Amino acid sequence: MQHIIYLVPVMAVIGLLYTYFKFRWVSKQDAGTPRMKEISNYISVGAMAFLRAEWKILAYFVIVVGILLAVLATTNPHSHWLISVAFIIGAVLSALAGYIGMRAATLSNVRTAHAARSSLKKALHVSFGGGAVMGVGVAGMAVLGLGGLYIIFKQYFAPGASLNSAEMIQTIEVLTGFSLGAESIALFARVGGGIYTKAADVGADLVGKVEAGIPEDDPRNPATIADNVGDNVGDVAGMGADLFGSYVATVLATIVLGQQINIISTDGGLDGFSPIILPMLIAGVGILFSIIGTLFVKISETAAISTETVQRALNMGNWGSMIMTAIASVGLVTWLMPEQMELRGVVFTKYGVLGAIGVGLVVGALMSIVTEYYTAMGRRPVNRIIKKSSTGHATNVIGGLAMGMESTFLPIIILAGGIWGSFECAGLYGVAIAAAAMMATTAMQLAIDAFGPIADNAGGIAEMSELPKEVREKTDVLDAVGNTTAATGKGFAIASAALTALALFAAFVGVAGIDGIDIYKANVLACLFVGAMIPFLFSSLAIRAVGEAAMAMVEEVRRQFRTIPGIMEGTAKPEYDKCVEISTEASIKKMIVPGTIAIISPLVIGFMPGLGAEALGGFLAGATVSGVLLGMFQNNSGGAWDNAKKSFEKGVEINGEMFYKKSEPYKASVTGDTVGDPLKDTSGPSMNILIKLMSIVSLVIAPTLAQLDAPETIEARSPIQPPAKQKTAAIKKADPSGTVSYTR
Repeated sequence: MQHIIYLVPVMAVIGLLYTYFKFRWVSKQDAGTPRMKEISNYISVGAMAFLRAEWKILAYFVIVVGILLAVLATTNPHSHWLISVAFIIGAVLSALAGYIGMRAATLSNVRTAHAARSSLKKALHVSFGGGAVMGVGVAGMAVLGLGGLYIIFKQYFAPGASLNSAEMIQTIEVLTGFSLGAESIALFARVGGGIYTKAADVGADLVGKVEAGIPEDDPRNPATIADNVGDNVGDVAGMGADLFGSYVATVLATIVLGQQINIISTDGGLDGFSPIILPMLIAGVGILFSIIGTLFVKISETAAISTETVQRALNMGNWGSMIMTAIASVGLVTWLMPEQMELRGVVFTKYGVLGAIGVGLVVGALMSIVTEYYTAMGRRPVNRIIKKSSTGHATNVIGGLAMGMESTFLPIIILAGGIWGSFECAGLYGVAIAAAAMMATTAMQLAIDAFGPIADNAGGIAEMSELPKEVREKTDVLDAVGNTTAATGKGFAIASAALTALALFAAFVGVAGIDGIDIYKANVLACLFVGAMIPFLFSSLAIRAVGEAAMAMVEEVRRQFRTIPGIMEGTAKPEYDKCVEISTEASIKKMIVPGTIAIISPLVIGFMPGLGAEALGGFLAGATVSGVLLGMFQNNSGGAWDNAKKSFEKGVEINGEMFYKKSEPYKASVTGDTVGDPLKDTSGPSMNILIKLMSIVSLVIAPTLAQLDAPETIEARSPIQPPAKQKTAAIKKADPSGTVSYTR
């Protein structure tokens, strides 16, 4: 029965074959006029130049960390030097995921612009086709890498071993290296790409739209090529690496907890291995149904040119793939899982696992709906920001900040309910499998997400190529929907990251050999606060990097306007390459410190004398809660500011008066959008990678920490005691989840 695991790489290969044929279809579409091809080539060359510079730096990082992992493995009896090989493979595939997405996007953008000359239907077909190449390709590589390495490592370390054996523990410990490599590259790619794209975007907006009063993608703006390059390296390549890492981390967390399950009933599905094979099978069928879901994304030739038309088509594909995956999950769980299981004192059934999967899918759907509400054009939150733009720049910014803070309320309630509900269904394994179910349709989620930057680039190419106004009208509709889907995708990623981080946290507690996290201990409480601070420090560094790079960009654009005669008249060509160089250099230099903090901080906490595994657990708890809230706030406020600005392009009514581009309220909305840019595209989406990466680093070093803590026979020497006036002592009691509570 265990041979069913071979279906996992088979389904991944099917996904990669779809990616190949879809890529060929996109590349065969008409790229338009020579001018359009010239501009598209500028964007493609700039994007590749960034990736080459980024890969050069990351290659050194991968080699150094790979060597350190191999050395660390010699001190851990549950590990092996092959963990460094898994790390390198994860890093390479993560970088490749970003490259595939970027290549598909730079091919699709100009072809989408040309298709928009015919109809909205063709433009959507091409732009979403490019997104599908990225989505299915990333998911296929993730499932192939994880499933393939599991098969190889199990055959090498644990042929014939039982689920709970030491050999299986070693197999999965080595497999964590793959996720560590994927998440490490994802963080650098997301931060570096985010700095690049927002430095160019902010520079182009402040000088072009606000100071010079020219359109967003006017070819006279020297930063416009860098801005379009940034859409690819940040929103496409960065997002591809991001969701590749998220996908892998979610499945891995479920595998780690599944290995710790005790099968109670005699019908141990798949010889007892079903708890760790199930999440990989769900991921595999998710790829197949995402492919089918892409067939639902279509509109008619006579459909109205509106955001509602496009959004409805994307929703059909998204909901279709989710429903089909849910139905398939029912069959997989009913067929494969044993009747009764136990994990850390919690007994649950396969129907509980099924309930947890349902909870995960519901949480994912609700998170998407709520995020769409807070960021979509025409909805109350965006309309409020538009109204506040009429009284100036400051009130626009205040309104956006307030809305972003408000937008954390419903998602956190949904998330908390999801955690509680999935735990009630199947304990900690339920929380992990709920996250895996949410991420099952990553291929479709990423396809919808990547379509946005492609449409944005298409609009830029149409503007710079001076195509008819109706072409830009169609690409603007696609772009506006893309802004909403991008925000929705980021909200979805944050929600899945919270569930995944909790599952990784639970896995860390088990592997580190600690009973729970006791916040009455001073060192644990201190690290809880330190962990909560890390996302703020990380965001500060990322936003500051965007600000400093944007300042350099603004000065360069002003210099060219001032010193190159004929730019504003359109008779002289701007020096686009100078702006591309500024963004590339700034992003490569400034991505290193934030990325290093995420990797080094768990090591410092874990190995510092007087702290150790339990204090590191407190650190992770603080970072997870803080990071999730901060990520939601930044993503939603930035997305709402962006769509508030775009609303002025068609005209908005404020207090009975119509306002359009170049009006004072529009200029206020540009300021809000500029403030929101680094929030929604640099620091905000990095939060989900940050909290997972720190959890994975902690999981990798957990066996070593368990060895270091083994000689300890007493509790920490400086616990925070319960209030002295209490007559009864606090009695520590561990509940089945492994957490700690106090009763008096």
